[in-house]
Amino acid sequence: MRILVILACFLASGCLAQKPRPCRSPPLLTGAVSVSTQNEKLLVYAKYLYDGLGERIRLFEFGTYENKSFTADVLLLFREEVMYEIDDKSKTCVKKPLKADFQPMEIPQNASLLGQVILGSSSGPGQGLLVNTWMGDLPNDAGKYIVTVTEFGCIPVSEIVHTEQFGWMLTSYFNNVIGISDPDKLNPPDFCLEEDVNFDNKEKPVDFFSLFLDKN
Repeated sequence: MRILVILACFLASGCLAQKPRPCRSPPLLTGAVSVSTQNEKLLVYAKYLYDGLGERIRLFEFGTYENKSFTADVLLLFREEVMYEIDDKSKTCVKKPLKADFQPMEIPQNASLLGQVILGSSSGPGQGLLVNTWMGDLPNDAGKYIVTVTEFGCIPVSEIVHTEQFGWMLTSYFNNVIGISDPDKLNPPDFCLEEDVNFDNKEKPVDFFSLFLDKN
């Protein structure tokens, strides 16, 4: 009888449930994000293009910082250590040094699993989303992170990062699509190259956090 019970359990897959493992998101993603900070000074909505193979990110942002509205179009080229602030209307660019290391969309092997839950409902098909939440340390002792990704596909859902400088920052991902429909948007526009844009010597190197927070 005990053997029959064990066999029935295996056939129902209830005994075969595997513990979630660290994963890597698809190398090419398109979608949107919202970013907010604990001190409520920053609120950003951005469309993004993510190229994990070429280590490139394009962000089309608008939001508020310290009650002031802003818009921005930035291209981050991590291998070249360069960031372009692009203005399509005026056909101008500002080129800045980029000091941040590229952080692929992935769950590191040393991350700790906090748990697995269903967002929405498990009452019927299509009513819920199975996700895994992980916690770990940012590189170079920069702070802590908590990341939630889908169980199937490792698609990012949310990320909470804590740093001494900014406190908690919440990033929520939505409308994610695998692939990039217009890869040219991950290259500097022709007018940036034609004008042979040089670094502004007065500009300090930017990192990912100052990209959002240095809005004057």
